[in-house]
Amino acid sequence: MAKDQPARAANIFDVARLAGVSHQTVSRVINGMPNVRPATKERVEKAMKQLRYSPSPAARALVTRRTRTIGLVTPAVADFGPTSIAMHFAIAARGARYSVDAAQTADAGAATVRTTVEGLLRQRVDAVVLILTDSSALEAVQALDLTVPLVAVAAGARRSPQVVCIDQYRGARAAVRHLAELGHERILHVAGPAHASDATERERGWRDELAERRLEVAEPPRGDWSARSGYEVGERLDVAAGDAVFVANDQMAIGLMSALRHRGLEVPRDVSLVGFDDIPEAAYLYPPLTTVRQDFAALGTMMMQKVLVALEEGGEPTVDTPMPAQLVERESAARAASH
Repeated sequence: MAKDQPARAANIFDVARLAGVSHQTVSRVINGMPNVRPATKERVEKAMKQLRYSPSPAARALVTRRTRTIGLVTPAVADFGPTSIAMHFAIAARGARYSVDAAQTADAGAATVRTTVEGLLRQRVDAVVLILTDSSALEAVQALDLTVPLVAVAAGARRSPQVVCIDQYRGARAAVRHLAELGHERILHVAGPAHASDATERERGWRDELAERRLEVAEPPRGDWSARSGYEVGERLDVAAGDAVFVANDQMAIGLMSALRHRGLEVPRDVSLVGFDDIPEAAYLYPPLTTVRQDFAALGTMMMQKVLVALEEGGEPTVDTPMPAQLVERESAARAASH
């Protein structure tokens, strides 16, 4: 062989010979599978390093019949919640040495989500993760003859082993409770879209907290999560000095705050305001926004853990308790003026 001819790249059989094990054992080490003794694993890893062996994803997929790719279906929106969840899930997946094949659905309805999932399955993903705004889409996907694990983020009163979520309902009740404890007797709500499960749960929490306190329940206007829609609702909202408003997300709360100011109502001197999500800008508004914080980083990690249990441990899915949401008290809600 000529001296300037490049050396052949090491393969899995070279690693096996150097480590004194079978190539199947090397494969188990590469893919992090159980039942490999620590001393054997160390020997294989040392041989891989010595030979500068880097397993190709294609070769690994042929051996394990797995692609180490997870299909992620997200709504095609720029809303803070879904985009944050998707980002933190992708970070958690990379940390576990999985890649993410993301597909966005312009239509959040059941038929579109189901078709998108079918497309990912044809690409031989190892698992499917759904970030849903319409909970009916989960039932449509569950009806498919799935051969891979399914995990979904979907708010709702019904629990499922396949679903993880943050407790929208109790977060909303905490927001309304805070306003009631500040002495507000009329607490309005600006709701999110009717089809959105998060909006439904937040509205349900608002209604139940008011009902428990025997306070007036005025039918809420709806926005589309945007600051613009919050402003438009604020222009016509039946609100007066001494009232409070629980808004279904921070973006709409920002628009509402601006509309109230243009109407001569100051937050919180005249109207107390609480949002939901704790977007990064919330702390820097004037006044800083009292809101309900969701831990999207922890949710992304939890989603990936559920996938790993199914893929690598073969465990049965369990019904998880919704993660708590946290009230963050700032300056947009104040004690009601005494009459």
